Amino acid sequence: MTKHIIRTTFAAVAISLSFTACSLKEDLGSTLTRGQADSVITAKSLLQNAYDGLQMPYQDFSNSWGMSVMSTDEAVGPTRAGDWDDNGVWRALHEHTWTPDHAHVQNTFTSLLQLQFAATNVLNFRPTPSQIAQARFLRALSMFTVVDLWGQVPFRNPTDTLLNAPRVMKTQEAMDYIISELKAIIPDLDDRPGTPAYVANKDAAKFLLMKCYLNKGTFLNRQAPTFDPADLQQVLSYANEIISGPGGYSLATNYFDNFSYDNDVKSTENIFTQQNGPNQSTARNGNATYARWKFTLHYNQNPSGWNGFATLSDFYGKFEDGDIRKGTAYTGVTDVSGLRVGFLIGQQYDQNGVALKDRKGNMLAFTPAVQLKETGTNLEVTGIRVIKYPPDFKTSTTAKDGNEASNDYVFFRYADVLLMQAEAMIRTGNTAGALTIVNTIRAKRGASILVAIDLPTLLDERGRELYWEGWRRQDLIRFGKFLDPWQLKSKDDKKYLLFPIPTRDLAVNKNLIQNPGY
Repeated sequence: MTKHIIRTTFAAVAISLSFTACSLKEDLGSTLTRGQADSVITAKSLLQNAYDGLQMPYQDFSNSWGMSVMSTDEAVGPTRAGDWDDNGVWRALHEHTWTPDHAHVQNTFTSLLQLQFAATNVLNFRPTPSQIAQARFLRALSMFTVVDLWGQVPFRNPTDTLLNAPRVMKTQEAMDYIISELKAIIPDLDDRPGTPAYVANKDAAKFLLMKCYLNKGTFLNRQAPTFDPADLQQVLSYANEIISGPGGYSLATNYFDNFSYDNDVKSTENIFTQQNGPNQSTARNGNATYARWKFTLHYNQNPSGWNGFATLSDFYGKFEDGDIRKGTAYTGVTDVSGLRVGFLIGQQYDQNGVALKDRKGNMLAFTPAVQLKETGTNLEVTGIRVIKYPPDFKTSTTAKDGNEASNDYVFFRYADVLLMQAEAMIRTGNTAGALTIVNTIRAKRGASILVAIDLPTLLDERGRELYWEGWRRQDLIRFGKFLDPWQLKSKDDKKYLLFPIPTRDLAVNKNLIQNPGY
């Protein structure tokens, strides 16, 4: 049976016509009087709503994650007989055949604009300087993602009438604005680890600035990315600030501690996350996090899954034996269910060593071979499965429906800071420095030491370190590889370097222009 995450979105018309944004001065004031505003709603509650708004566009696997992972060489969502067909949306993402009416493209565009609206709305209710900075960070993050995926961002100034459609920032203007916003708010954000990773902080803003400077030339020319030396120096500068700052980051002793149910305590890498768990609001009770193992595990495994997504054998082949990222036992998971973390291939067992079977009585042995449309007696076992977030058995056993998790969702991680630093070094001629950084990461993960490094090698290392974290599409475009053929994707077209503006958004905002080729 096809599984879906239940979602609630604003209607496209409401988003397009009511979406607001504010100026750098942030001197909006409230549309209500001070007394009315205080009695009805507060900046604190609105900020909480904005944080909750991160879940749909980022944690929900059918939004930006699906667009950024399923469209690459690291993931595939095969149709298994009647399961997971969903009108071909997953095949279209992997084969690069999507259209302006693709359901996930539409929903992601809407949910990201909804997040921008929620963050901007905080600024209308007399927030503190810290609340202003956090709201502006969330807005900058959502804007960055829209630029990444579509190359243009709907935006409204506070003085604009709601009767007119919001104006649209093109790539250069949007990137300049995002960078200026992030720089402006850093003084009013708290340091890590003095503030939890699930609260916007100075290092999160610096991390996003690194992403902006590293990708700016790519966003401006995706067919032939450029890298301004001044931008790369900014990447190196912010990397040094994060590395030498008060955050105290280090590479985790166990890679999967960054994603465990208690990653808020165990991880020494996480810079920015979203807090999950049964004690959070309804929007953030971990439902989207538990889907991270549900959408790939077989029905007969523990925990029971939806038997869907897999990785490709070519991508799996990039890992060497001994690399913990490839797969390992994990305390609290393997001893409870027999399940390992990382990549699952071959025969699967329970905690007692008993071999598992699929629903047809065949041995549950995941195969490297997989097709976009699976048929036959082995359709339940094709494809190497991926467990990035160790299942949370502790929280799920106390949840009413067993479908809650306390794994905080990871946006930004220290290892990515190091890899961005290494990339900037290679692009500025310091390959020796980059090699030292990459080998430090590889040694921590149990991988062999490299004797040399270049850009293709670094791209592979980013794939190994950051798989299924939502960066692969962006990386492939920046390294000029997104249009290359790969497993289950042969031909391509340059128009797929951007996603199309959804049809219904074009209808309600005359300032939006469809991206070329659609």
